[in-house]
Amino acid sequence: MTTDTGPSAEVLRRLRDARGYIFDMDGTLALGDRVNHGLAPLPGAVEMLRWVRGRGLPYLVFTNGTNRSPAHFAAVLRDAGLDVPDEQMMTPASSAVVMFTRRGYKRVMVLGGDGLAGPLRAAGIEVVPPLPEPVIGSPVVGSPVVGSTTEVDAVFAGWFREFTMPHLEAACQAIWSGATLYSASETPFFASAGGRALGTSRAISAMIRSITGCRLTVTGKPSPAALRAAAARLGVPASDLVVVGDDPLLEVPMAHRGRALAVAVQTGLAGPGAYEHLPPEKQPHLHLRGVDELLSLCQEQGKDR
Repeated sequence: MTTDTGPSAEVLRRLRDARGYIFDMDGTLALGDRVNHGLAPLPGAVEMLRWVRGRGLPYLVFTNGTNRSPAHFAAVLRDAGLDVPDEQMMTPASSAVVMFTRRGYKRVMVLGGDGLAGPLRAAGIEVVPPLPEPVIGSPVVGSPVVGSTTEVDAVFAGWFREFTMPHLEAACQAIWSGATLYSASETPFFASAGGRALGTSRAISAMIRSITGCRLTVTGKPSPAALRAAAARLGVPASDLVVVGDDPLLEVPMAHRGRALAVAVQTGLAGPGAYEHLPPEKQPHLHLRGVDELLSLCQEQGKDR
């Protein structure tokens, strides 16, 4: 735990012995606008990733965003100067693939675009659109027919600013027919250069739950399943990972649930007092200004090896 005198010896030991890293994107490594355009690295981000690679440690960048595919996010980060290979990028769609495959799901209704659907298709899961494809000459283009919703195993909500009442009706029909509801993220906001930006997953799933009364499973952070999927990809036990992020509702709770080292930074949503109201066992192990300060700590601990 970070105190007025600095990190405890145990926290520094865990940082020194860490076997892998999970970094948040928005507000931790980079900031962009409300649709993740114009991403620019935050201080120390480029150097932090370079240090991790230089130590031979595996890492992932895990964003709760689903408006792009993981490969597209990685390309955008590379364009911004952050060296993130495609295979080291994760989104809630990545962890959803693991969860859906484990449950034997074959067909999923996706409330979102290619960023949400692409990873599912690549894994061999059939993606069912919430509305039928428009038919040329049809008198009512794109309208769902009540009661005719194709049966699916799950409804998966993500970034979908085009969400409409017909989409809501189709999703509810699927739930009433036995589908399970999944959400990419239940946090209301994400960090942007202009401040808090509103996500869509929580709003969409809240409408569906209000009408159907169904249960909800989250595939992104802070779900323990998301951390398990990330740890499995890294080949490192969750307890040996360092999880770094800016959102008090996401990275720190997820790290604690997996007994990873929780590192909070103040370059996104969380200011200096964001965790003061929490009991000690729920506070970050390290609460730093940014990844530049984390890098300095890592470099200092590295000298002892």
